Amino acid sequence: MARIKLDFPEPVIYSTDLNVRVDDINYGGHVGNDRFLTLIQEARLRFFRDLGYKDEASILDKTGIIVTDVAIVYKSELFLGDKIQIDISISDQNKYGFDFFYRINNLVNNKISAIIKTGVVSYDYGNSKVVPFPEDFFERIKNQD
Repeated sequence: MARIKLDFPEPVIYSTDLNVRVDDINYGGHVGNDRFLTLIQEARLRFFRDLGYKDEASILDKTGIIVTDVAIVYKSELFLGDKIQIDISISDQNKYGFDFFYRINNLVNNKISAIIKTGVVSYDYGNSKVVPFPEDFFERIKNQD
């Protein structure tokens, strides 16, 4: 069986810490595969807010992002109470979007738990169509301290 391979591209442009909560745990006693998407969405929302945006749907007027694809490579389990650090980087920027990469680090055992990629495009929610990505977003990333 062919396996997906993801390499986390440097540099890290944002990092945040979270705790694994009881509602992240599945019947197997660890973080469920669906919850990884929720964890990275929380990290991505924090990133957008730290850049000065209200949320992911409000980059410019009614323009935000929409996720077009996802790939996840699981490396090790996460359990209730684990403290994690989610690092974010971007790559493959084009006129309409780019790829977000996330590296989930378990700070309890110092293991990488997952590497995830989400493709995103700029989406005009008012007109329901893909539009060129607002340059303001990339300017804000460049001006981060």
